Amino acid sequence: MQVNTGALIIVIGYLVGMLVIGFIVGKMKIKNSRDYMIAGRRMGLFMVAFSLSANNIGGGSTTGLAGKAFDTWGMSAIWYVLAASVAMIPLAYFAPKIRKTMAVTIPEVIDRRFGNGSSVFSAVLNILALFCLTSSQVAASGSVVATLTGIPLNVCLIIAGLVIIIYTTLGGMIADQISDLVQFIIILAGLAIATPMVLNACGGWTALSSMLPGEQLSFTKIGWVVIIGYIFNYFCTFLSGPEMISRFETAKDEKTAFRASILSAVLMAAMAVFPTLLGLTALALKDQIPGISSSTAMMAVTQAYAPTLVTGLVSAAIISATMSSADSNLLCMSTMFINDIYLKYSKVGRSLSDKQTIFATRCCNVLFCVIAMLISLLNINIVTMNTFAFAIRCAGPFAAYGLGLVIPRATKHSGQISIIAGTVGVVFWQILSGGDFYLGILPVVFGCAVGTITFFLVNLIEWRNGVSPAPSAYLDDKGIAELIKNES
Repeated sequence: MQVNTGALIIVIGYLVGMLVIGFIVGKMKIKNSRDYMIAGRRMGLFMVAFSLSANNIGGGSTTGLAGKAFDTWGMSAIWYVLAASVAMIPLAYFAPKIRKTMAVTIPEVIDRRFGNGSSVFSAVLNILALFCLTSSQVAASGSVVATLTGIPLNVCLIIAGLVIIIYTTLGGMIADQISDLVQFIIILAGLAIATPMVLNACGGWTALSSMLPGEQLSFTKIGWVVIIGYIFNYFCTFLSGPEMISRFETAKDEKTAFRASILSAVLMAAMAVFPTLLGLTALALKDQIPGISSSTAMMAVTQAYAPTLVTGLVSAAIISATMSSADSNLLCMSTMFINDIYLKYSKVGRSLSDKQTIFATRCCNVLFCVIAMLISLLNINIVTMNTFAFAIRCAGPFAAYGLGLVIPRATKHSGQISIIAGTVGVVFWQILSGGDFYLGILPVVFGCAVGTITFFLVNLIEWRNGVSPAPSAYLDDKGIAELIKNES
């Protein structure tokens, strides 16, 4: 395969830039473990909003989305991202409450309300899922490098993983959010420039659309049941997704968290159209591009019909999309393990100083990303891996965490039982449906529904029996003062 030298130079420059960001932030901005884990709770509107958006626009929302448009969904593939934009609007109601908890992770809040056992179970579910999610983003990044260079895919997966390890480990959450800002700008600008240029080089949208079957141009080909199912899917996964929650926790105040959710919805809506159009272009011209497939559709059509500079921009955009998700998943995984398991249940962990906590988290970043790289070598489908991971981590904790924030009278047993019920529900529906829609319902939505119903049923029974509410999810004035003192 011929190497696209110009595009490769742009991508290398981007990767080096990410490493520089990690190094500078690590040296100048990381003063304590809270700086490393939650950016010192001082991020403003644009930083939080762009970071939320960058985390949602990953490999599945770029290469995966183009692949769906190429494969079977046609124009209706746009809902794969547009549904996420819609889901951010009701999430804005919860955003200030998430920030108000002054927590670091989801299991920390569950621990306050429903006890240690529920917290550990939630942490384990999230860590297992984050391995899958990190692996899928490493795989997507590696596939771009392989397409550009002709280097064997397995070697490219290792290269991508090493870059993610270095800049995430050096700079923590501050570097993560700075790189998210840069990455989302690259994603939006790169695809916004590339898409019309590719369409124009291929004869324009009118000519291309005439080459496609009529049903491929329908915005609702997948059906309203599926579209609504995806909106519910995203809302469930966002409200109980650690990378989303951690972004709200980094906001400088509750108002910023609310506004960031709304702005993120706008940014993601703007992003939805570009991968869809590139996937449809690839479908229209598939007989003219040797070896094209759903997994390579976006890069193949861009490389075939766009100038070198544009190909480089798209390549950097795809890598930006995948790495912006990979670094967040990796950091959340390490933070959760250290904060919710190691520091609480290990005698050595309880005695760590603040600097030692940062070092331990960095070590986890390295170890966990190496494991994720090994998983990525199995070549599991990106969308399949993401769907399963989102389902298993969200369905159990969804009701306990989300409803635990807004129902002060919730009892301890309601949270504990709903976590188990939601997890059983999502596994049952995953097996029954094969991970896809069954009766118009995704596994994660079914699992969250089971957990929510269980949560309310247990509460109704225990309220009638006079059972006392679980402790609050929020710290009192004394707790806040002590937390601020420890974090300063």
